[in-house]
Amino acid sequence: MRRRARELAMRALFAHTQGGVDLEEALRHALEEMGGEDDPYGDPLDEEGVAFARSLLFGYKAHQEEVDRVLKETVEGWDFGQMSKTDLTVLRLAAYEMLHEPTPFAPLIEVAVKIAKRYGGEHSGAFVNGVLGRLFRRIQEGEVRAAPKED
Repeated sequence: MRRRARELAMRALFAHTQGGVDLEEALRHALEEMGGEDDPYGDPLDEEGVAFARSLLFGYKAHQEEVDRVLKETVEGWDFGQMSKTDLTVLRLAAYEMLHEPTPFAPLIEVAVKIAKRYGGEHSGAFVNGVLGRLFRRIQEGEVRAAPKED
């Protein structure tokens, strides 16, 4: 359920950042697309999944400046303008979750990589894995503060 919720959040944030669509409208549209006849990836989300996706979206927006700053410091040698917009969207949501949610890192990174592979280019999974792995190390070394994690 959380994987589909993260996909929903990614699709909505992508529409919001790339198309200038209002965040609620982008979420509503992405939700309509998910689980429909044209969506080969699975069933529609339940209310809990939608609530989780919404919390990721609005959590990222509330902390966008901080998340983007931490990402810029983490992606050595890359500028946001050089990145695939899909990869950047996946990274923004995953970085927000790593910094502000109690989700354990390993499953969060694994799902982000899968989403990047599904929606991104040939090297998206490896790129996202590398960036999030670097962010994980920065958190472990105390360079970056993160929310306490669930066991």
